[in-house]
Amino acid sequence: MSKPKIVVLDGAILNPGDISWSEIESISDLKVYERTGYDKVKEIAYDAWGILNSKVVIDRKLMQSLPNLKYIGMLATGYNTVDIESAKELGITVTNVRGYGPQSVAQLVMAFVLSLSFRIVEHNNQVHNGDWVKCKDYSFSSYPLMELENKTMGIFGFGDIGREVAKMASAMGMKVLVYSRSTKEGFENASSIEKLFERSDFLSLNAPLNKETENLIDINLLSKMKKTAFLINTSRGGVIVEKDLAYALNNNLIAGAGLDVLAKEPPSADNPLLTAKNCYITPHFAGNTLEARTRLMHKVYKNINAFLEGNPINVLTK
Repeated sequence: MSKPKIVVLDGAILNPGDISWSEIESISDLKVYERTGYDKVKEIAYDAWGILNSKVVIDRKLMQSLPNLKYIGMLATGYNTVDIESAKELGITVTNVRGYGPQSVAQLVMAFVLSLSFRIVEHNNQVHNGDWVKCKDYSFSSYPLMELENKTMGIFGFGDIGREVAKMASAMGMKVLVYSRSTKEGFENASSIEKLFERSDFLSLNAPLNKETENLIDINLLSKMKKTAFLINTSRGGVIVEKDLAYALNNNLIAGAGLDVLAKEPPSADNPLLTAKNCYITPHFAGNTLEARTRLMHKVYKNINAFLEGNPINVLTK
């Protein structure tokens, strides 16, 4: 029996060359492309049984142009790049991968917390620009510094990543305040999202991007935050109205932000957050640790194998 043809549309981030595709190759005729534009998908995947994808937009028109397509495997947890309803109507199974990188993402959340609480980036830049050499004292600090003990870590979205953030924040003596659809035992639950924003010293966004969360974080919510508070986003850029966050930062409505995601990636040069005050931005790399990517690769294999065996798991098109 021949192996099904599977095409990887954008494998460069998952595997820049330091892990192996061998598990997936053992059960498929695998073709790997580092990156693929929308207009090239039909050409390279016309006869494919399955495609593996992260950021390429897969809409109804594209699915209909691939006559053999039966399976779409997301190389991530997020799936907003795929038209799930159309896939369901066309009989195409879509799966995603969950729980492969909560430790890595939560670690970046806490890296932002630690960096922002001591303004490490700004002070490092000042030292390298000669400010310490010129200083009359043995020490200086140009920004308010903050201890984390008894500060409130607000968490919006309490899945695997949110729980890991709560665990790490608790270990540092922080109070954890959660806002989620369901009550979370063991942690204080905010009565509303407005209360979460009002009370948090650091606020970590860990909710998925969907119709309910898109552009949810606007000037109305940002204005409810303490002027000393910091916003951290490692979920999806689209949950924030970026011009509103830039306004809040530039007008000192909040103290700062740490962002690993933006609405458009890579961003346009005129994205207002690129020039906003007190805004740390990293290139959507929270899940790119070797450990997280290795787990992701294995879970992608397990999803494909389960589908081939007739017992699909992590299905989005139920």
